[in-house]
Amino acid sequence: MDQTEGGAQARTLGSASVTVLTQDDAALLAAHHVAAFNDAVEAGSFALFLQLFTDDAVIRFENVPGAGTLEFAGRDAYTRAYAEQPPDDKIDIAGPVTAAGDAAVVPFTWQRDRAPGTMRLTYAPGSPEALDEWLVTAMIVHFG
Repeated sequence: MDQTEGGAQARTLGSASVTVLTQDDAALLAAHHVAAFNDAVEAGSFALFLQLFTDDAVIRFENVPGAGTLEFAGRDAYTRAYAEQPPDDKIDIAGPVTAAGDAAVVPFTWQRDRAPGTMRLTYAPGSPEALDEWLVTAMIVHFG
């Protein structure tokens, strides 16, 4: 396994490159994601926030009060979902962010009622010197 300068470890499996996040990288990526989300809520526009996702990203919400599980695959689907039912509350990171391979696992609470949740952000590999440019390939948000 090769340690890159910015902390992320890159290794090759067959012909595919896999990035393994460090705890520090996961925390930085999570902080960037949450700040962008909160900015979008405040602005009432999610266009810039959704630029953090790949075109083929999958966004899944689990245990949503009154709705169960919702999943949106691809830019058109998740852009439409955020336009039709935009979140109206910000979140705070509520504990240590952990790294799980190419994902950051983020405990959070909603600011309004302090209800807990967990978000798992899976990232496409990117330059370790430009973590803020990494794109999310999958986001799973578990309410409760």
